[in-house]
Amino acid sequence: MKTYNDMAHQMAAFLLQVKAIKLNNENPFTWASGRKSPIYCDNRVTLSYPEIRNFIRQSFVEVINNNWNSIDVIAGVATGGIAQGALVAQELGLPFVYVRSEAKSHGLTNQIEGEIHEGQSVVVIEDLVSTGKSSLIAVNALREKGCNVKGMAAIFTYGLEVAAKNFETANVELHTLTNYDTLIEVACDQEYVREVEQESLANWRRNPEAWSDAHMNS
Repeated sequence: MKTYNDMAHQMAAFLLQVKAIKLNNENPFTWASGRKSPIYCDNRVTLSYPEIRNFIRQSFVEVINNNWNSIDVIAGVATGGIAQGALVAQELGLPFVYVRSEAKSHGLTNQIEGEIHEGQSVVVIEDLVSTGKSSLIAVNALREKGCNVKGMAAIFTYGLEVAAKNFETANVELHTLTNYDTLIEVACDQEYVREVEQESLANWRRNPEAWSDAHMNS
């Protein structure tokens, strides 16, 4: 029987294998915020690999069945959670909607695309959780429609303290297929990174802002 630990390690290995997640201490990535980071994540890459895509879909289904019941709708967070959420909804035989970061400025000015009704129970699918801000915008939009958001499932989380606080404040249950600690463990085991780099990677997770500032001019 597959355990969560088995799933998390396999998921991390897949993400590294297809370079959906890249690690580089010496030449940090620049995020959209302008901050420097030793990690860059684009889980949309996994959609190009049927074996990995199927693993993600079935893992999401397992997480949902193990943690929530009586689900009416699956909702994907635009854009990374749209395809993943649609695959999960198809597997579960449930309706699907997706949620934009904000309402459109034209047409019907929808923020939620698809049919959803007050009182329906929803599980939200996300590809990546960093601070949780964009993910929780989707949750709030669904709650404003009168939906009961049972929780969120995501492929990966950086495990940042700010995200944990944001989800706790919003009273949203979060489950992920893998996480930062597992990723670093697998990366070291498979020699994607050297053991001497572990401390720097751990320091980034503890304080991303300070890590970025220290590497801004390096």
